[in-house]
Amino acid sequence: MGANLPVDVDRVRLELGRADGPAVSAAALLLTGAGRVRSGADLVARDQPGAPGDAVRHVGTPDGAEAVEVDLAALPDSTERVALCAWTGSGTLGRVTGLRLRLVAAGSGTVLAHFDMAPRSETALVAGELYRREGRWRFRAVGQGYDHGFAGLAADFGLPPAPPRAPRPGPAPRPAPPARPQTRGEELLPADMGERLSLRKQQVATSLRKGGLTGVTARVILVLDASGSMSGLYAKGTVARVAERMAAVAALLDDDGTMQAWTFATRPARLPDLHLGELPEWLRLHVRVGQLGVIGRKKRPKSRADGQVDMRTVGIQNEEQKVIADVRAYVRDHPVPLPTLVLFFSDGGVYRSKEIERELRAAADEPVFWQFVGLGRSHYGVLEYFDTLPGRTVDNVGFFAVDDVDQVADPELYDRLLSEFPLWLGAAREAGVLR
Repeated sequence: MGANLPVDVDRVRLELGRADGPAVSAAALLLTGAGRVRSGADLVARDQPGAPGDAVRHVGTPDGAEAVEVDLAALPDSTERVALCAWTGSGTLGRVTGLRLRLVAAGSGTVLAHFDMAPRSETALVAGELYRREGRWRFRAVGQGYDHGFAGLAADFGLPPAPPRAPRPGPAPRPAPPARPQTRGEELLPADMGERLSLRKQQVATSLRKGGLTGVTARVILVLDASGSMSGLYAKGTVARVAERMAAVAALLDDDGTMQAWTFATRPARLPDLHLGELPEWLRLHVRVGQLGVIGRKKRPKSRADGQVDMRTVGIQNEEQKVIADVRAYVRDHPVPLPTLVLFFSDGGVYRSKEIERELRAAADEPVFWQFVGLGRSHYGVLEYFDTLPGRTVDNVGFFAVDDVDQVADPELYDRLLSEFPLWLGAAREAGVLR
């Protein structure tokens, strides 16, 4: 779930198969950048086998699996995603055994990706999707379900509520041959860290589902306070544990599982990107407070690994507005057709409230949601009451504080972290901030 890979062929086939159980219907949805169909014609299913222009067609397979074939080069620019959905009209998908999705190169028959699913109470789900990223197509395993069958899918994507005719019953298809799984380096993690990441991704998905989001994609950026008062939290390993927990958010939301990161105090500094397969080393090298201090102090500097920030240049004071401006500039200079979620951690001591308010007000018309998390009881200034400030296109800021983040269980942390993001997404789309 959440794994993705580039698609370097023009014609692909999405095959939904099963070993046994109730019959399963499959359909492709042609979605705009807003995640909605333009009309009922953007649904491609057994009884509506072709989209306008025949770029997407329901074709089936020789062994009886439901499948759609997609000509990526022929899709109109207005189609940003092609989602393969499945539902059953008889019981739950949990009764279906061996439910799987295969991405196949239509010309050669080469299996590009294989995704096994194990739904429970769901009666419909989005199995996987093809999507554009910076002009290129990618595929992602989604596996997010709905408890209200086709009607749940219809409500989410703007379809009429009545489903196409259910599939004709027939013999269960033969299981597909196994294919080598596609990952983003998660298999390189130590076993215990890999298990934590896998469980946390499921918990992130659950938190998003509570907010009505499934299959959402977003760029994720991490910001870590490195001011002098944070030293104790770094020394105890609290900040490293927070960063590891945030990696699960990027693993599920971000299209390639890569998270951009900044640290800041008196001055901001961009950290190397966090790639999932390099998580242990990234935490060791880049979540630190070593050599904090005033520039010019006569002290022999320690040697630094490639990409490490000289923390002496970062300083010790709280200047949140500077790193906010840095992140805003990065988003402007690196546009993507996705929302951006900034996860901003600080222990407070905010004293530049006017400057921070000016930056965040200016950012209200940008496709970025700023989620601030306080790591203690310190003064958070404007961040504590920014939600109530009028005069913005949308409410683009969330904030909550915890006394001891290590004592907050993952489900609660992700629920609080992701509770306002879905609300902002809806408001931002309605206001035209997101297109």
